[in-house]
Amino acid sequence: MSTDELQSESIQEYLEVIYKLSQNADKVKNSEIAKKMNIAPASVTQMMQRLSELGYVNYYPYKGVNLTVEGRRIAKKMVRRHRLLECFLHYILKIKKDRVHDQACEIEHTLNDESERALCQLLKHPDKCPDTRNPIPACDLKLSSCDECMKKKRRDLGEIGKRDQDVISLADPALKEGQKARIAFIRGGHKMIRRLLDLGITVGATIVVLRKAPFRGPVEIAVRGSNIALGRTVGSSVFVEVLGV
Repeated sequence: MSTDELQSESIQEYLEVIYKLSQNADKVKNSEIAKKMNIAPASVTQMMQRLSELGYVNYYPYKGVNLTVEGRRIAKKMVRRHRLLECFLHYILKIKKDRVHDQACEIEHTLNDESERALCQLLKHPDKCPDTRNPIPACDLKLSSCDECMKKKRRDLGEIGKRDQDVISLADPALKEGQKARIAFIRGGHKMIRRLLDLGITVGATIVVLRKAPFRGPVEIAVRGSNIALGRTVGSSVFVEVLGV
């Protein structure tokens, strides 16, 4: 493997770790990254400066880092591939949950877009990985739902094109109270879509996040003149594009 490929994998791993650690904080400290990756703090500092130069992170000396739009895009793709692979290893190959993480780490960097799409369709669009039950990020295709994806042939997915803007779920910590957003994607099949449709939650609808209860409590939103409280399980299936700052 070439030096460029190794560097690319290293960058992907750093961005993936920052993404995971940033689920509970606005900025991730270098010491947290060093501990998570079992790497010397000085090496992490050098890499953060490098990632900042490449435009993948915003680096704040002595305070930490957060991902840029491009850095977050790459990180989410790697996290998505990793967790899809964990599902494949456990549910299809029947490998024990406590062994899927390390094996997925070895494979995730070799997966391309076509393989990722085929894997997701094969697994019927899982929403959580099997070992930690952490959510799987949504794909970046211009689709309105997993139901729409399932109706298309795999060879046609590459022709759909990618979204212009990143999407996050209503349950994502990055989505704050008071923010306005547009519903862009619904994960799940016909039953999930029907359930949300009955609540007035449809692709294209504008919502305002009113309250996010702590400890994985419900998410309250305003949509079509009504206030609706959604459990985190349902909220994690609704993905939005944030409007404005």
